[in-house]
Amino acid sequence: MLVVVVGSSFFYDEPSWDYAVAMHSIGPLLIKMQGGMMQESRLNLFSIVEVTSHLGLLHGSVRHYGLNGDVNSVLLMADFVLYGSSQDVQGFPPLLYPCHDLWDPIHMIFFPKHNPDALMSAFSLMISNGKLSKFARTVASSGRLLATNLLASECITGYARLLENVLNFPSDALLPGPISQLQQGTWEWNLLGNEIDYRTGNVMDIDEQSSWKNTSVVNALEEDLLGFGYSPNISENVTWDSALDIPTQLDWDLFKEIVSSEEYETLEMEELSERMEKDPGLWDDIYRNARKAEKLRFEANERDEGELERTGQTVCIYEIYSGSGTWPFLHHGSLYRGLSLSKRTQRSTSDDVDAVDRLPVLNETYYRNILCEIGGMFAIANKVDSVHKRPWIGFPSWRAAGSKVALSKKAERVLEEAIQDNTKGDVIYFWGRLNMNGGVTGSKDALTFWSACDILNEGHCRNVFEDAFRWMYNLPSNTEALPPMPEDGGHWSALHSWVMPTRSFVEFVMFSRMFVDSLDALHANSGNRSICLLGSSELEKKHCYCRVLEVLVNVWAYHSGRKMVFIDPISGALEEQHPVELRKGFMWAKYFDSALLKSMDEDLAEAADDGDHPREMWLWPLTGEVHWQGIYEREREERYRLKMDKKRKTKEKLFERMRHGYRQKSLGG
Repeated sequence: MLVVVVGSSFFYDEPSWDYAVAMHSIGPLLIKMQGGMMQESRLNLFSIVEVTSHLGLLHGSVRHYGLNGDVNSVLLMADFVLYGSSQDVQGFPPLLYPCHDLWDPIHMIFFPKHNPDALMSAFSLMISNGKLSKFARTVASSGRLLATNLLASECITGYARLLENVLNFPSDALLPGPISQLQQGTWEWNLLGNEIDYRTGNVMDIDEQSSWKNTSVVNALEEDLLGFGYSPNISENVTWDSALDIPTQLDWDLFKEIVSSEEYETLEMEELSERMEKDPGLWDDIYRNARKAEKLRFEANERDEGELERTGQTVCIYEIYSGSGTWPFLHHGSLYRGLSLSKRTQRSTSDDVDAVDRLPVLNETYYRNILCEIGGMFAIANKVDSVHKRPWIGFPSWRAAGSKVALSKKAERVLEEAIQDNTKGDVIYFWGRLNMNGGVTGSKDALTFWSACDILNEGHCRNVFEDAFRWMYNLPSNTEALPPMPEDGGHWSALHSWVMPTRSFVEFVMFSRMFVDSLDALHANSGNRSICLLGSSELEKKHCYCRVLEVLVNVWAYHSGRKMVFIDPISGALEEQHPVELRKGFMWAKYFDSALLKSMDEDLAEAADDGDHPREMWLWPLTGEVHWQGIYEREREERYRLKMDKKRKTKEKLFERMRHGYRQKSLGG
């Protein structure tokens, strides 16, 4: 058996009378065990060797071990840990855990100070017939279970406090409960790996147990104890100087010299190998390696097989993301293509579209933050034919996968089949829905479209939307400017998760660019761009326009007469929402007419072309193409001028040849 006596923490490695007091108290019991049971169970006591010389213990059975050694291994080996301080100290030794609780099972035994009989009685409970008693094993098992969960509550509450201070929750998010309600006092060991068997209390597996048994203190003790000579008289006190294991300055100098020499030899060998003449090998091998290098370079340029697989596809869905932390939520394959809002966090092994490269305004952090996903849509729509040549186009935010509303394989097949069957239909399919009533249809407390938008935007969605809509169409102040969105029990799109014909997408972007410009004009005219009425937290203020623009597609699709179909992201079931024939009396079709939007777009383009900017920082020209009829005519005139100039130069050359004739230069001239 192994008994570890721990002294006061105020003496560190210096000898203390605490050891002597403890040794003197349990001396009679030790002598009794040595006389009757020493041949079967060896007793080894870590204490001051000088004190043990009068107890009649075997030679080598007592050691002193300081705090500068492998104390953890010593404690793991111990059958008993005894702490008996002869003086009042400020606290319990840091090596031991103060884990006694009146309402918990017993984890240790307390005994009064200066009472040897009480110590003897407590110690006697732990031994039965030369072995650990059943009571001792119960105490050890209870202590082990407590040690496995020590500081669990403190760690869990501390981590929760850290998350509260680091994460910025949106105003509409359902916040977690207060930290005071956390009652978790144990670790979920079954979630931490197969190596931990919490049910049996075995915190370490066999490999771990063997690892600490192979430490320096264990090996040294085993070697010494195996060679014990049992003699009743102690002629020499053996101590273990753990300081011998600590490297000296000379050891470090020798080590550095060896490392330096090895590095020098390695470098010298590499330089020699470079200078030596090498056999280039067979021509077939050289040719094969060259072809392989060319193939790898070609694959690096292609980067992804997705572009080849997308050839002939009807639809392409661009997944908008920003930051490398969103990569695990993105899809791969022919149906999807990444759209990065940040050049520095673009996936290097995919043919993702660089939104910043296609729309330079996104290079400005301010506008990239306030536009969010719709900024990526503007980038795709800018000269759309150069990147997207398919009749259908779709977008989901990476947050759709994080919110578990991404399309399943079955839903993807249903969507592709529906598009192929309706190639000319003006319809929008969406699968991320705005949950306004928690699934309780017809509830009097159910949210409307605009009330849900208010919750997402600090209660100002309706007011800001109405002001921006009035600014966009130059409506008088006494005119109603909030498009009605009926309560018919249907779903509305969310998370930018939808697919529509590319022609409809271009029209939607044309409407959105003008609306965003109006929204930015209201923001700029407020006098302070740092103030955002649409957000409460710093995160929402940073992404000021994002949550209004996320539901803008619903207003446009409803009032422009687009057919709206919800596709269940799991089952793929299709269900039409807000049927067009039931929208009569609600639609504001005159404001969403494509001819009107086109004329408004041309007026803005003409103003931008003439340099007639309505304000110092005008967002609209920066969000896409600037084209109007005058630009087309000017380009046509420029092309005609270049053509006529080329004809004139050709005629002049012919006239010169006819006038002077053609003379061949003499040979050698």
